[in-house]
Amino acid sequence: MQDYTTSFGIGLVAGMRSMTACAALTWAASVGRTRNGFIPSSPEIRTLATAAALAEMVGDKMLFAPDRRIPPSVAARLAIGAVGGWALVRRRASPEHGALAGVAGAVAGTLIGRAARGPGGHAPYGLARGLAEDAVAAGVAFILVASADQGRSARRRSL
Repeated sequence: MQDYTTSFGIGLVAGMRSMTACAALTWAASVGRTRNGFIPSSPEIRTLATAAALAEMVGDKMLFAPDRRIPPSVAARLAIGAVGGWALVRRRASPEHGALAGVAGAVAGTLIGRAARGPGGHAPYGLARGLAEDAVAAGVAFILVASADQGRSARRRSL
């Protein structure tokens, strides 16, 4: 089960802040911690993804921000969770199961993140909760990138 923790985690981040998960994946790919290198990782892509993540965090607090549970948003979160789960699954684990763990994490992150904001997501306490959710999403993403084992195991074999 430990083999799918990172996959579930990136899905959880995608459910809370979808662009934060995308940014985390580009950073993980830049240090060789994703599967097969299909995640773009150039400095320009990392900068763009990180800027998009920050913009999403700001936009999420706006009064006009849509609910994360609308179908297009849920579909995007599930897709990012699946791709992220596949990309970050440990080498000895099934990538298909990693994708499923990512989807499960995205569902959990979407529902738990929305529930944590409460019914008045744009009220003053909703802002504080939104900022806390930003911090949790960014912190979990950082830990996931740091703990992904793809590059470490490849480097150990080459030494």
